Amino acid sequence: EVQLVESGGGVVEPGGSLKLSCKTSGFAFSFDPMHWVRQAPGKGLEWVSTTTFDGSASYYGNAVQGRFTASRDNPKSTLYLQLNSLKVEDTAMYYCARDASGRQRGQGTQVTVSP
Repeated sequence: EVQLVESGGGVVEPGGSLKLSCKTSGFAFSFDPMHWVRQAPGKGLEWVSTTTFDGSASYYGNAVQGRFTASRDNPKSTLYLQLNSLKVEDTAMYYCARDASGRQRGQGTQVTVSP
């Protein structure tokens, strides 16, 4: 059974930081590119980042470029997302996913950025 379990969300002030984790199991994690997507209240899913299978490169959406950093630990089958310089508009449920559209995603972890 494929499992994707996100953690690390919380409530932070603008300018703050968080680090999200996604522990996976049930598939060959080290062979797959992995993705982060998010969904803000009342909006659709938004692609955030993609990391290559070996972690050698990550790509980011314009809204988070330069502030967020994705990484992975293949022996631990875990994906990470470091969120820095957070803005109110980053408030969303964050999901790790096996596909960039987010169809195969976990249950999510809530990030709330509030003064």
